[in-house]
Amino acid sequence: MKIPFTKAHGAHNDFLLTWADNAPSSGLGELAKLICDRHIGVGADGWMLMRRDVADAHAAIQLYNSDGSKSEISGNGTRCVAALLVHLGLAPSDVRITTGAGLKTLRLIDSADVAYRFEMNMGAPSYNESDLRRAVTVGGEDFDATILNMGNPQCAVFVENFELDWRRIGLGIEHHAMFPNRTNVSFVRALDRHSIDVRFWERGAGETMSSGTGSTGAAFAAMLRGLVDAPVRIDTAAGPLNLRMENGAGYLTGPAELICDGEFYVRRS
Repeated sequence: MKIPFTKAHGAHNDFLLTWADNAPSSGLGELAKLICDRHIGVGADGWMLMRRDVADAHAAIQLYNSDGSKSEISGNGTRCVAALLVHLGLAPSDVRITTGAGLKTLRLIDSADVAYRFEMNMGAPSYNESDLRRAVTVGGEDFDATILNMGNPQCAVFVENFELDWRRIGLGIEHHAMFPNRTNVSFVRALDRHSIDVRFWERGAGETMSSGTGSTGAAFAAMLRGLVDAPVRIDTAAGPLNLRMENGAGYLTGPAELICDGEFYVRRS
């Protein structure tokens, strides 16, 4: 069996995009692990299955992480899908996409060939006041965190620098008992009143160079703590993303670029 895909990245967070009717109806988690493998597969942080048979949206998507688990939403991945829809002429400059976290709207800001830039309505976070400052213990050490939800679970850990072993800590927090469904983890350093520097450990994918929902969650966490004011520039290992506020919702601007088309050969074991 051959599975066609388009590979794309949003700020170096890479995804494989496949129309759902070109994929099997079962075994998708295991297949996601194979197709996303960077040695024996195509290689990606996640696999996105797309459908067009939805009302009030240009497409609906289901994200599988590279470990085969499902995720509600990826901000960077949703921008990649929007780029493909616009590129194929299946959506105008205002794109509506149904995700596991609800309907998301994106506005095309500019494009050049296969490179696009969108502003996406990320919504507002949900959280408990008691979770704005929580100690999360990993390896006997407490870390200062803010826990919230951006359509998927987020744990923002505030640090003075990135000299700590944040990958090990991120893995420990992802699987911490206080997160029964695991969590995304961001390590946040406030730079000034309008900018933060962030590193990402994503649930089901591990270290990624950027994260749309993680960037938004980190910015909201910093704002809720009074460390920054909107608009906020989020510096990532792949470059900056920008968040503005309107009526309580965060609007994140970032890139999405199509890389290539191909076919993945599903091998029988």
